[in-house]
Amino acid sequence: MNRSEPADTPLGDDFHVYDTTLRDGAQREGIAYSVADKLTVARLLDELGVGFVEGGWPGALPKDTEFFQRATSGELPLKHAALVAFGSTRKADTTADRDKQVRALLDSRAPVVTLVAKSDRRHIERALGVDVDTACAMVRDTVSFLVGEGRRVFLDAEHFFDGYAYDPDTALRVLTAAGEGGADVVVLCDTNGGQLPLQLAATVEEVGARTGLRLGIHCQDDTSCAVANTIAAVQSGATHVQCTANGYGERAGNADLFAVLGNLVTKLEMDVLPPGGAAELTRVSHALAEMANIAPDAHQAYVGASAFAHKAGLHASAIKVDPLLYNHIDPPVVGNDMRVLVTEMAGRASLELKGRELGVDLTERPEALTSAVDRVKTLESQGWSFEAADASLELMLRRVIDSEGEPVSGEGFLPEGPFELESYRVVLDHRPDGEVISEATVKVLVSGERVIATAEGNGPVHALDAALRKALSPYLEWLDSVDLTDYKVRILTPGAETPSMQGHPGTDAVTRVLIESTDGAKEWTTVGVHENIVEASWMALCDALVHKSMRVSAGVSPGSDGHRGT
Repeated sequence: MNRSEPADTPLGDDFHVYDTTLRDGAQREGIAYSVADKLTVARLLDELGVGFVEGGWPGALPKDTEFFQRATSGELPLKHAALVAFGSTRKADTTADRDKQVRALLDSRAPVVTLVAKSDRRHIERALGVDVDTACAMVRDTVSFLVGEGRRVFLDAEHFFDGYAYDPDTALRVLTAAGEGGADVVVLCDTNGGQLPLQLAATVEEVGARTGLRLGIHCQDDTSCAVANTIAAVQSGATHVQCTANGYGERAGNADLFAVLGNLVTKLEMDVLPPGGAAELTRVSHALAEMANIAPDAHQAYVGASAFAHKAGLHASAIKVDPLLYNHIDPPVVGNDMRVLVTEMAGRASLELKGRELGVDLTERPEALTSAVDRVKTLESQGWSFEAADASLELMLRRVIDSEGEPVSGEGFLPEGPFELESYRVVLDHRPDGEVISEATVKVLVSGERVIATAEGNGPVHALDAALRKALSPYLEWLDSVDLTDYKVRILTPGAETPSMQGHPGTDAVTRVLIESTDGAKEWTTVGVHENIVEASWMALCDALVHKSMRVSAGVSPGSDGHRGT
């Protein structure tokens, strides 16, 4: 049997980081883990260094039963975590040793078992249909039986805070019954998620004083206070925290594992992870989001892509002096990075820092920096956006440097690329069978030669991309490695975001196109803006290839030298 305590963590068994992503987190709408997924999630959590991984409810769900069979048969070697099986106490009309659900917990071969029991008298009497004495006996008997079988047992006291407010004596009797049976931890559950930090903290402190039991905390996020409530509970004496990756869970979710760990490590200075574990928070968070097939939350605390992103020029000026003036921690501590966003709000400091991030040093080029700031503000007023288009921004900055700070104009951002456009044409062919085909012809100059290519596509942008690739493929050996992975269009109506467009006669709207490209190793995003959607798309397409060409010529791939893509 596997061990029942955390391994290789600085605080050892003194403090528990308990993850329930595979059980409580899996109750989030839209998440459906396969058994293979569950094994991968458990491995990632173990790599991070959590102390306990709750794998599911064996006996109740066939998928969870299979997970434990495979996990305990050698498919899930755990370095840090102990494996936990979740289940309920015995039924009222039988004994623990004869209860099928309790037997399934033993059959899982998990060294740790977490039992759920109702601690609110209203739930005991109405939902279970038994009296309090019987409910306490069910808890005591089941815990005692499992402990006698060599299992370590935790008790989740369901609806504890609501039950304690309604009838504190009953709630405490349930905890005491678990303690008498040999439970190591009694977990106070805010099942309905309705608690606020101050009242929850007072309850935790009071319950600890009245029972003397080791307390844990499990919070739902229905008031957006799950993380705050969890930290408040720790500050009030809880030494066992139950969380889910990225806050996944039923309704509004659970306490976010990564925010809780970030706070414990950086704010309370608790060594709850193995050495180097904190620096893995961002990587593991994003990996687990991929496993759940949910896009990572860019604005998630500590690990989100925007968690340390700064847009205001005032912020950037201070960050230039000392990054910690506007960052509450040093981002690499949790495996994240600081980013400076370039928008119409950007000042000199913002653009200087962003240029440094992209590998374009403007520190000793004051004229170029002034020209770049003016250029960004002008373009943004016309509908351009560089927040998500680092590749186009880098090209623009390099063009400003090439012009030695002189004012720049024109549609392209780099004066010299792998090709020069002579013209392009796109036509739509609506055929008798209803099929609509786009055909594009491009005429470009490549290495001094005039090249004409025609291609079809399922839309004008697809056709243009195909024709341009056809023309350039004999000359650019890296072209086949570049794929367009995302294409976003936004129509900017006059006056909505771009006040300066109001004076353009005959202009009803401007189109902004973002194109994300990849070479298999890195991703980069480019932007185009024009009254015509095809021309806006052409700009972004060309920037994507020019950017790749520039990086190849420099001997690096897009995304390196500090360029993160998107």
